[in-house]
Amino acid sequence: MPSIFRTGLPSAGVFAGPLAWFVGLEAKYAAVPWICAHKIQLVHPLTLAALAIALAGAWLSWRATSRWPAEPPEDSTGAGRPHHFVATLSLLVAVLFAAGIALQGAAPFFLDGCER
Repeated sequence: MPSIFRTGLPSAGVFAGPLAWFVGLEAKYAAVPWICAHKIQLVHPLTLAALAIALAGAWLSWRATSRWPAEPPEDSTGAGRPHHFVATLSLLVAVLFAAGIALQGAAPFFLDGCER
């Protein structure tokens, strides 16, 4: 059985990117009372963790693009092309969500979230 880290997973980025964004955003909102009470900036580690999850999904999707060629062999029925398309689309979705996570993570450099 091939290793998932060696062969990749075509749809990993479609699930990892949005899930990392959602969980990271909710964790940051949930941590605000604790952050304001203790004056410890916890947003940056949460952003880095969400970014790592989104980029891991992108990496798995990127690994899967090399497993299936974009063009099928001449004597085949075209099998394998949907996997390449899904892997490429999944890679782009994960990168888009990683960019969103990074942009949201830039805000605490200017505002600490405890302003009223």
